[in-house]
Amino acid sequence: MTAKTAAVHVLGCKVNQQEAEALAKLFADAGYRLVDFNQPADVYVVHTCTVTHLGSSKSRQMIRRAVRTNPEAVVAVTGCYAQVSPEEICRIPGVDLIIGTQDRVRIVELVEQVAQDRVPMNLVQELEQGESFEELPMVAGNRVRAFLKIQEGCRQFCTYCIVPYARGPLRSREPASAEKEALSLIEKGYQEIVLTGVHLGSYGVDLPGKVTLAGLIRNLSRLQGLSRLRLSSLDPNEFDAELLEALSQSEVICPHLHIPLQSGEDQVLKKMGRRYTTLEYRQLLDKLRLVFPGLAVTTDIIAGFPGETKDQFARTLAFAEEMAFAGIHVFKFSPQAKTPAAKFPLQVDPKEKEKRSQALLKLAQELWRQYAAGFVGQVKTVLVEQEKDSGKGLWEGHTDNYLRVVFPGDENLRGQLIPVTLREIRKEGYIVGTPVG
Repeated sequence: MTAKTAAVHVLGCKVNQQEAEALAKLFADAGYRLVDFNQPADVYVVHTCTVTHLGSSKSRQMIRRAVRTNPEAVVAVTGCYAQVSPEEICRIPGVDLIIGTQDRVRIVELVEQVAQDRVPMNLVQELEQGESFEELPMVAGNRVRAFLKIQEGCRQFCTYCIVPYARGPLRSREPASAEKEALSLIEKGYQEIVLTGVHLGSYGVDLPGKVTLAGLIRNLSRLQGLSRLRLSSLDPNEFDAELLEALSQSEVICPHLHIPLQSGEDQVLKKMGRRYTTLEYRQLLDKLRLVFPGLAVTTDIIAGFPGETKDQFARTLAFAEEMAFAGIHVFKFSPQAKTPAAKFPLQVDPKEKEKRSQALLKLAQELWRQYAAGFVGQVKTVLVEQEKDSGKGLWEGHTDNYLRVVFPGDENLRGQLIPVTLREIRKEGYIVGTPVG
C-alpha cells in the first residue's frame, strides 16, 4: 500500500517555522510521506501568518495554490491568520479544516476525520485564560541551531498588534519539560539552543511558584555539553535585576539580544501602548553593554505609525543611530482589524511609509557595517551551518554575537565550532574570514 503524502508550508516568524516543523513531524510519525508543497499531495497544511496585511494575503495565496495543485486533497489551515480570521478562510473554496493556534497536536486525527467524512470543520475557538501550554513534538533535523519554544501568548495589547488576539493569553512551558527537551537536543548534537516564545520575557508568570526566565536561563546554562544559549526577543521593560544577573553569570549566553524599539520618539511610543520611554531604553542598553562588551543589539522599528510626523520620524532615525544597533527589522505600519491603531486618525500615506522604510533600511545597513568593522582582525568562534555555493570549498555560519561569516574549508565542518580570523566586510552582509591554525 502506497503511503499517503503530506505537504506543509509555513509563513511568518521563527516561532511559526518551529511549529510547522513539528506539524510535519506529526504527519511523518503517522506514516505519511512528506513532499514538497508544490507537488501533488493527499494533505496540505498551510501554517499562516497575519502580523501584516502582506502575511494574510500570502497565506490566502498559498491556500488557493494547495487547492489548485490537488482539488481532491484535504487542505488544513493553521496558525495566526486562521485564529484571527477563520471566517475569511471559510470563504475560500476547497478548505477542509481550520484549527488556529491551539489543538494542533491533534491535526493528523482531525485531517483523517475530514478525509473520511468530507465535511469541512472550523475548530477555531476563542483562546481563554487558563489554557495550558501546547507541547508540540521536538524535531531533530540536520540543523545545528535548535529552537526551544518555552512560552505562548501575549497580554501586552500594543495598539498596532494582532498577536494577542492570534495567540491568546500567556501560557508557559513547565521548567522540567523545557530542561528535558534541552538535554535531548544536546544529546542529538546541537551546539546552540535558542529560547523562543511569543512574549519570552513573560515566561513563568502564569505558573505556580516563582518560575522566571532568569531561573530557567540559570538551569539551562549548567547543562553539560551546551555551547551556546541564545534568546530570541525581549521587550525593554522585561529586564529586571534578576534577569540581568542571570545573563551576566551565564558562560553560554550569546552576546546578542533582540530588543524591539518600534519608535525612537516618546509620543509615538505612548500611542503604540509601549511601556517604556527612549530614556529608559537608552539606560537599559548602557547597562547591558557594561555586562557584555561588544554586545550586538538588534531591534524592530515601525515606519509610518498613524500620526507620526516627519519630525518624529527624524528623531527615530537619530535615536536608532545613537543606539548603534547591529541590525534593524523594518516594518511598514499595517492596519489590522481589531486593533485600536487601525482606527487612529492621520494614517500615513503609503508612499511616505515606503520612503521612511527605505531610510531605516539604509541606516540599518550602515549601522551593521560599523558594528561589524569593530571585529575585523579579531578571532571569533563560528558555528558552521552550511556550505556556501556548494562545491566551492566555502562554509558559512554565525559567531556568538550573530555576525555571519564565510571562510574556506575542505572537509565537512557542519555543526562544528571553528575559530576564524575575521578579515573583510562584504556589502552582501557577511564577513570573510580565515580559519585559525
